Amino acid sequence: MNHRKSALTVAIMTGLAFSVQLHAQEASTSTTSTEATDLDTVVVTGIRGSVEKSLDTKRNADARLEVVTAEDVGKLPAHNVADTLQRLPGVNISSSSADEGGFDEADRVSLRGTSPSLTQTLINGHSVGSADWFVLSQGSNVGRSVSYTLLPSELVSSVEVNKSSQAKLQDGGATGTVNILTRRPLQFADNITAEASIGAVRSENADSTDPQLSGLFNYKNDDGTFGVMVQAFKQKRELSRQAQEIPGGFFQIGATDPAGISNPDLVGVYAPGLLGSTLFEQTRDRKGGLVDIQFKPSDSLTLGLSGFSSDMQANNYNRNFMLWGGNFARAQAPDPGYTVENGVLTNATYSGQAGTDYTVYDMIYREASAKSSYATFDADWQINDNLSSRFQIGTTSGEGSTPRQFIAEVTGARGGGASWSTHGGGSPVDWSVGGDISPAGVTSFGTWGNQEVTAKDDEKWFTADFSQYFNTGTLSSIDFGMRYADHEREAQSPEGASPGDIWSALQGGATGQYPSDFASGVGGQFPRDIWYYTPNALKDAILGNSTWLYDNDGPTGRHNYGAEWKVAEKNMAAYAQANFSGDRWSGNLGLRYVNIDQDINSYQAVSDPANADVSSLFGQWIRVYTNNSYDRLLPSANFKFDLAEDLVFRFAASQTQTLPDYSALGASSWGSDLNRTGGGGNPNLKPLLSTNFDANLEWYFMPRGLVSVGAFSMDMKDYVAYGTETQMLFSELTHQLEAYQVSVPINANAQVKGLEVAYEQPIGDYFGVNANYTYSDGSTSHTWADGSDNLLGNSNDTYNIGAYFENETFGARVSYTYRSSFLIGLSGANPYYQDDFGTLSASVNYKATDWLSISLDGLNLNDPTINYYQSSTIPTSFYNNGRQYYLNFRFKF
Repeated sequence: MNHRKSALTVAIMTGLAFSVQLHAQEASTSTTSTEATDLDTVVVTGIRGSVEKSLDTKRNADARLEVVTAEDVGKLPAHNVADTLQRLPGVNISSSSADEGGFDEADRVSLRGTSPSLTQTLINGHSVGSADWFVLSQGSNVGRSVSYTLLPSELVSSVEVNKSSQAKLQDGGATGTVNILTRRPLQFADNITAEASIGAVRSENADSTDPQLSGLFNYKNDDGTFGVMVQAFKQKRELSRQAQEIPGGFFQIGATDPAGISNPDLVGVYAPGLLGSTLFEQTRDRKGGLVDIQFKPSDSLTLGLSGFSSDMQANNYNRNFMLWGGNFARAQAPDPGYTVENGVLTNATYSGQAGTDYTVYDMIYREASAKSSYATFDADWQINDNLSSRFQIGTTSGEGSTPRQFIAEVTGARGGGASWSTHGGGSPVDWSVGGDISPAGVTSFGTWGNQEVTAKDDEKWFTADFSQYFNTGTLSSIDFGMRYADHEREAQSPEGASPGDIWSALQGGATGQYPSDFASGVGGQFPRDIWYYTPNALKDAILGNSTWLYDNDGPTGRHNYGAEWKVAEKNMAAYAQANFSGDRWSGNLGLRYVNIDQDINSYQAVSDPANADVSSLFGQWIRVYTNNSYDRLLPSANFKFDLAEDLVFRFAASQTQTLPDYSALGASSWGSDLNRTGGGGNPNLKPLLSTNFDANLEWYFMPRGLVSVGAFSMDMKDYVAYGTETQMLFSELTHQLEAYQVSVPINANAQVKGLEVAYEQPIGDYFGVNANYTYSDGSTSHTWADGSDNLLGNSNDTYNIGAYFENETFGARVSYTYRSSFLIGLSGANPYYQDDFGTLSASVNYKATDWLSISLDGLNLNDPTINYYQSSTIPTSFYNNGRQYYLNFRFKF
């Protein structure tokens, strides 16, 4: 049991007690001070109306809040919800959740230069189950963030980003909470509303045009006591990502390696283990919808039932043709004339040696999917004039699945030699190989990973919230309530295939070629005219020559126990929050009590079968069970002061908590046979506790005009960083325990301090501009392998610049977003970073009639390359995804 009471907690508790005493002295009777908002009379459309509504919500809030309001159904300021949020000050986005590399669509959201797992995403104030399509994110790298690729913008009415905490907010977001608000049936102005969107997306790299369909129907009766809303969407998109990848980073030549013995000046020098020409293609086919029903049996009671589902098929094919430095650069010294700069073998040529393979080529086709759904029942009950309540019960689930992996790994260019030339961490490596790199030059074949991987994320919850209102004295209301949630996250790998003579069938299979302009946006000189087996050829050869086993227990089974784990958490919380208002000021003080109980189940590899609990072809394992229990008081305080009619000052202080990533707690250790590196979990990790301070000055100098400047700090105890250690893991190549360098999560301390500046102004009747800048300085007490103290996900500089034009029939918007470099995590045992990154987007829309509008959105118009690097001298990867264009026709009936 872990129970801590900080000075901030004591101060908030004292404040709460004082507020109750003060109110008792000032008022003995009270009536409600709030009036119901007549949502029927509020219709906000257009860019200018959206900006105005967002600023009004921000200004009236007691806490630090950023708001994005959709101009209309399906008309957020960007096509993707996460892309929209990245334009807010202090918000960062990333396009991947594990080691799948950079894509053209934002997938994760984080706040103020921290990890996405520290930012909580809710829908209508409740949790949403999430999972990913990428196999590593399904099993070995599973965070607590939500995949925004499952959340279409058509569902969104507005998005609130809570930068300061309040006791009444659900705990879990140490650095903040994103709350996505959908429309409700009784909010619509008309009795019947029907809308549809028919469009297409053009993906430049994929040379593909695909359909985008969505629709909405809403009915409410004349009395406004019953309403039903139905939304549906079906959206398909082809991706083609063209890249140079360096999987696992660079390795160091050892003193006992033959190359180090013959050339002592190479000992300790870094060389590339793998240099790849990488083509990734994927079809994302997303469909689903939202159904919401509201019923008011009386003026004091509103009942609601809501259900949401999003199902994305995400089959993908990744081909990586690689120079295999790890196979020859240790054993063979480069030809004379090589160069070493800053400890890196920057230029090297290797004459061909008979019997040596200089390339390895991975072709990996995966059938994959990701799903998210929830169902809620809620009741809003005005108990009396002074007391209101809201009850909700719900369930949510997410599932990511890779039921089949069709993989071929071939070696080749035997005896052909190789060469490379590096140009620093910001430029691709020039490389080439000799010998035969056609299908006829293949010298060996292997397959691995034909294993099912399924991730499941489930939660059931109940909440009860109350508000007691007063109309006299400083204390305006008290919010109090409780929440109980039962959450489970698990990774399953129950069955797989025993391969037979796949190679004989595959040799005659159909082949294709990389695109003729492959990686033209990446630069560098490396092989581009590359063949591959088609997905159907790969599938047919593997399915026709493998034995898929469903009885997987026992020493001959295909049950991969080492890839399975489960984290079960029970969360009970209760809170009280006092809300104050005075002459030109308002605020709140609150406490939230949280109790967490965790059950963690995983497996550990052992060498002696006699000691094993379970065994299979993947080795012998013992079950490992850990129970953790924590309880904490989390205080919060928010104050707003109207210094003048147009000048607002805010101050906030809080303590917030986030539990470690699921895989950081539960994942069993795993390894890659190519470079003998891997990762694993640590069930003894403690929750992160962050002490936060925030101050902001806002000048609303004109309608739709704002200048604000603020500062923030977060002092994080038990932040999760990653160290490395040597572990004995089961090797699928040798079928025994081998030594691997494994990345292991550990607790450390960290801090973030920063500054936010924002500017928004209309120009005349039709134009407007906006800009914001965030400086975030983060560090941790943990020292990474490269000697740095960097914080995961911390970009020092983020800024956004935008402009718009809008009249009665035509609108246009352009924006540029920039994020400086930041630490991604570990590639093998080495830290690696994403380089500076900026994107340009634009949109135009035309209102042809009252019932038809046409819009064209362009994303990634500057055709950026997403670069990753290990250091200033060692690159990691370079990804180019091309531009995307969305054309939509929106109909209102």
